[in-house]
Amino acid sequence: MKQIFRLPMVSGFAFLAMSWGMVAQADIFPAEGPPGTTVTISGEGFGDFKNTQDNRVEFQGVSALIQSWEPDFILVKVPLKATSGPVMVMNGGTKKEAGTFTLQAVKITKVSPSTVEAGSLVTVEGENFGNTAGSRDPNTMFGVNQVLVNGIRAEVRRWRPNKIEVQIPANAKTGDVEVRLASSDPLPDGSCCAPVDYVVSNTMPLTVIPVIAYDPQLGPVGSKVVLSGQSFGTTAPKDGRVSFGGKPAVIAQWTDRTIVVHVPLNAEPGPLVLHRDGQDRTIGNFDVVSTEVTEYFPPKGPIGTLIIIKGKHFGIHSEGGDTAYAFDFQSGNNGVEIGGVPAVVHRWLDDQIDVWVPFSAKSGQVVVKRGGGIPKADGTCCERKEVVKYVAGDFTVVRPEIHDYSPKEGGLDEIVTIKGSGFGEFLKISEATRLSLNQQAHSWQNYRLGEDVSRTEVLINGLAVQVVSWSDTEIQARIPRRQAFGIGSPEGFETDLMEGTLLVKRGSWDMLPTGDCCTNKQWITIVGGPFKMLARGLPDTDYWNEKGRAQ
Repeated sequence: MKQIFRLPMVSGFAFLAMSWGMVAQADIFPAEGPPGTTVTISGEGFGDFKNTQDNRVEFQGVSALIQSWEPDFILVKVPLKATSGPVMVMNGGTKKEAGTFTLQAVKITKVSPSTVEAGSLVTVEGENFGNTAGSRDPNTMFGVNQVLVNGIRAEVRRWRPNKIEVQIPANAKTGDVEVRLASSDPLPDGSCCAPVDYVVSNTMPLTVIPVIAYDPQLGPVGSKVVLSGQSFGTTAPKDGRVSFGGKPAVIAQWTDRTIVVHVPLNAEPGPLVLHRDGQDRTIGNFDVVSTEVTEYFPPKGPIGTLIIIKGKHFGIHSEGGDTAYAFDFQSGNNGVEIGGVPAVVHRWLDDQIDVWVPFSAKSGQVVVKRGGGIPKADGTCCERKEVVKYVAGDFTVVRPEIHDYSPKEGGLDEIVTIKGSGFGEFLKISEATRLSLNQQAHSWQNYRLGEDVSRTEVLINGLAVQVVSWSDTEIQARIPRRQAFGIGSPEGFETDLMEGTLLVKRGSWDMLPTGDCCTNKQWITIVGGPFKMLARGLPDTDYWNEKGRAQ
């Protein structure tokens, strides 16, 4: 039946009323319900609406709010103080019984689940909740039906006569759940509306537990997983543990708000469970994934070459290392080996690893390593420790060679072309060649650029020259100007720098036995042969003349 909402209005004009004695038997629908229920009284001969004094509907003497009055039906709200019994319809001085209404109490029978986190959905089951939650506007004159959790209003997601689904608010705490139905009562003169009041159900207890977040939600063996919450306790209880798919993890840290664990070697995809004080709590699901190497390049090069390894699920470099497991480098840090020699990690991302070929590298397999362990019964490390290895492929370490160079003598700013093989790539940025520069700069520390800034050099007669171009088979270098020929007089050319040797140098480091970076840089020096500086391209004599320079 379509309900027509119409606020009571006082009619200022006369109307022709049907004889009240001609009213046929009225029908009340529904004939039962809690306060606030919208009731339709249908029949004939109700007449037109005159005013709220003459036209009234009463539930056992308690006036109801008239929402609509037509000659053949009346729409009213069951008042808050109504009781079961006859419903009377009044038109002027005439009062007739329209039927009987049975008042029903609002009752909660079950709240599930009974223990939840804030933000979770809870189902409240019971009786006589009404067909809808009513208006969602808290400012409406008729009020809003509510579900409260320890006095905090929950968000209604779904409302049915015997079942309500709500979302627990973020600021809710453990306490009682109650359903409150808003009343819609008239003022004493029958007009709208008395202050909103509520009929309140019985209560049911609900335990709201602190939310526990965790990150990441997937990762390979050895991954560090951080649980964030509250009231964990300042130290792990005797039965405190975290499991992945039923397999206990190594506990690296336990504080009142944070628990840090590492995915164990035998972990399986499944629920992430926190156990303490004799109770299990499922935090969520964790997906244990396998590390995969898809490609790497280049397949060969000299020491200091940057090898790029691509794949997925490499995790984080610091995970599974000596901080969590007390591993030394040989027994478990995450890393990369080239021919069995630890490489210098430049960058480690979940889908890409960049490493420098170390000075002591040997030709052989490029292997990505991830360390992991299985905890002891008390959660400490470790009953067993292992290194899981993933082979990327083979790498050939080549030694640079100079086949020829020309010219073998030259003057200032002239280009020398060096041909050969295995020169690799020219490294020209300091960040990529001296790992400590970034750390010092970000910590606002002063630092000096020393010899470790460079790893690729060309020297002529002991002096570094400007590299114009550098490829694996050819290097072009420019003979330096001021450094080579001295400053102060043209006679500065007549020095020991006139004749010497052309050299190409390439440097790299090795990791320390502890797994830390790094040893001092070590060099491979390739001798090209003799080179003679010529007095060609020198500045004019006036350059060294005090007067000439002033001009």
